[in-house]
Amino acid sequence: MTIAPCYLLPQLPESLAGLAELALDLRWSWSHAADSLWQRIAPALWEDTRNPWLILQNMGGDTLQRLAQDQDFIAQLDTFVSKHHEHLSQKSWFSETYPHPPFNQVAYFSMEFGLSESLPIYSGGLGILAGDHLKTASDLGIPLLGIGLLWQQGYFRQSLDDCGRQIELYPYNDPTQMPVTPVRDAEGEWLRLELPFPGRKVILRAWQAQVGRVTLHLLDSNDPLNAPADRGITAELYGGGPETRLQQEICLGIGGWMLLRRLGIQPDICHLNEGHAAFAILARAYSHMQDHGTAFPWALTATRAGNIFTTHTPVAAGFDRFPPELLTRYIAGAPEAFGVDVETILALGRENPEDIREPFNMAWLAIHGSGIVNGVSRLHGAVSRRLFQPLFPRWPENEVPVTHITNGVHMPSWDSAEADALWTSRCGKARWLGDLKDIETDFRQTSDADLWQMRSAARQQVIHFARQRLQKQLAAAHAPDQDCEHARTALDPNTLTIGFARRFTAYKRPNMLLTDPDRLYRLLNNPHYPVQLLIAGKAHPKDGAGKAMIQQWTQFIRQHPDLAGRMVFIADYDMLVAEHLVQGVDLWINTPRRPWEASGTSGMKVLVNGGLNLSELDGWWAEAYGPETGWALGDRQEHDTDLEWEQQEAQQLYRVLEEEVVPLFYHQRDANGCPCGWTNKIRESMSRLTPQFSSNRMLQDYISSLYTPAARLLAARQERATVEGISRWQHDIHQHWQSLHFGELHVQSDPGTHHFQVHVYLDDLDPDAVAVQLFANGDDTHAPEVHPMDRGDALSGAINGYNYHCTVPGDRPIEHFTPRVIPHREHCLVPMENTEILWYR
Repeated sequence: MTIAPCYLLPQLPESLAGLAELALDLRWSWSHAADSLWQRIAPALWEDTRNPWLILQNMGGDTLQRLAQDQDFIAQLDTFVSKHHEHLSQKSWFSETYPHPPFNQVAYFSMEFGLSESLPIYSGGLGILAGDHLKTASDLGIPLLGIGLLWQQGYFRQSLDDCGRQIELYPYNDPTQMPVTPVRDAEGEWLRLELPFPGRKVILRAWQAQVGRVTLHLLDSNDPLNAPADRGITAELYGGGPETRLQQEICLGIGGWMLLRRLGIQPDICHLNEGHAAFAILARAYSHMQDHGTAFPWALTATRAGNIFTTHTPVAAGFDRFPPELLTRYIAGAPEAFGVDVETILALGRENPEDIREPFNMAWLAIHGSGIVNGVSRLHGAVSRRLFQPLFPRWPENEVPVTHITNGVHMPSWDSAEADALWTSRCGKARWLGDLKDIETDFRQTSDADLWQMRSAARQQVIHFARQRLQKQLAAAHAPDQDCEHARTALDPNTLTIGFARRFTAYKRPNMLLTDPDRLYRLLNNPHYPVQLLIAGKAHPKDGAGKAMIQQWTQFIRQHPDLAGRMVFIADYDMLVAEHLVQGVDLWINTPRRPWEASGTSGMKVLVNGGLNLSELDGWWAEAYGPETGWALGDRQEHDTDLEWEQQEAQQLYRVLEEEVVPLFYHQRDANGCPCGWTNKIRESMSRLTPQFSSNRMLQDYISSLYTPAARLLAARQERATVEGISRWQHDIHQHWQSLHFGELHVQSDPGTHHFQVHVYLDDLDPDAVAVQLFANGDDTHAPEVHPMDRGDALSGAINGYNYHCTVPGDRPIEHFTPRVIPHREHCLVPMENTEILWYR
């Protein structure tokens, strides 16, 4: 039985049936070819919502009949539908690059997805990244699907009261007004899951959103058959107490895996975007136990190779933790959801499995159940290795098994129409659909005049947007009519426009520019070289300090009425606000406390539009910065909450703005008024950094460095005998490791070389179950070194003792080196799957 997706629409004439298909594919959120179609139907509604599905919901019979008889409109619609089909069916980068795909399906789990303001199920950077991940997978043809939750309220909406204080609002997300449809089973029934909870079943409804070639599956608990409390599990993103958060994460991880099973989807890779979805590891292992009749340790060994954990957390306090008694209640009360005993699961979420008082850490579960862990920038990879070091005792920090894939952003989602036209003229329409190798060279041919014309148009548009938002905000706050009238002419389209927008919280230091209010006033009010600021951002409802920071900005604006035309705080920061800001500002500022910004993607979004960055050397900017492409704060060191240092950085920020940024913008102008020094920086930033920090590069890195190796390792574990062999190896290592020991070490030096020989006694372990290595740590002049030591003859009179030897270059002192023994087995991950290590000293 087939039920048309337009189940809530007015009856569409046959000639208009293509409207529903176009409206339900969120590809319109980044491919704007059909915008003119929706604008023609409902200009005002399109301007306010940019939601084609909502436009269809509100079309009356008269409008439908008029459009059905408009031959020009029908021809235009048919053209867009044909192009849509053509795009979805054409060969993709993935199919051409991998004619024999290394994997069949990736399931991407995330607590939030930021695809469009019409689907408000995101709060910030994590969700925007997830949305960009899906969009890019569609562009490149990567076999990937999303798993998330359909939030009834999502994250809160923000307004400001008449004193400039944040007010949180929680409007209902009506799914009938969003571009999602119910998932149906073979009989046409709405697909529902029964998720075991203590003493009851919680029903989860399944929805789906189409994102080009990619499908996003969403679950929600707002079913009439659930108890009121259970209906509210998926009400508020990141809301409620610990038990609500635990319930949400069970719904995402276990419910998400159950949905895949019901749909008959067996992904090779489960990609966990943060630890929120880590319960999918247990659900996947439980399914393997049921399918193959194995015990849990074998099932986890067989499946973990296909699990990838991406961590975004730069501080240990950011990991979700749950009291053991709370988790015990859910595991013991619903064993059919977890498939294994309480003690085994609790141990997977602890640093010390034997400590019954230790909270259950979702990041620890994700690490213990995944084959690969990655941070989201080079610096964050190093920070994560330090954070996760406790799980790998005695291992050097640089060998903690955390790699990194630096984030990128989906450039077509964030470029302005003018920027898109300029990129198309230089690099072609398919520039973000495949190989990126020629983009830098091609774009460098862009002239100063073309760059400046694009930037001037973009600045004018963001000022128009800011004026409109300011007028609405003032009217809502009952401001005097005079203030509302002045808002019509706020800001100057020829003035250097600086933007920053972020979550208002202490570590992001959003008030650094307010450290010296008088100096900021002079900067903004310079009669010859003025500056204007566009600010946006939310504080978490429970973050009192963050709310106070927002009020400090609004009070500064109120205390200086002569700056009302130079500063605007735009309330209710969302994807629409972000889009306008990153497209229009000349300079983007980011001031996190290093190394607390895991990656940061807001500054990446200005790249494609010719905006420049002035940011702390943290996250992505620590590897992107060059004096030719922008400006930097900090000294690449970590200072924690050193107030004196923060004052120094604030002074540095003012100094860079006053002495470098402002003069470069206003000086070196040619006869046509183009600031050639500024446009040179724009050209370098756009051509060099835009492809490097695009999500196309990011997804290609995920495929080559993470997805493909994970899929190969998973395939190597498909045979039961292989898994059993690994389990026996693990058992033997655990049983005999404490009895391993070193004997004598002999060292001899020749000119240019060192020769090492050491005796190793292996108890009853198979010599092939371990590897003996010579290790030297890194220092200021040398990188860490690991050299394999070859097994020689058995030691005379010893039981399972051997000579191990190797020769290394003599450019380091002998005392830098020490032998060690580590577990070793083909198709096994050390130290990810076995953390034992024995040092000679």
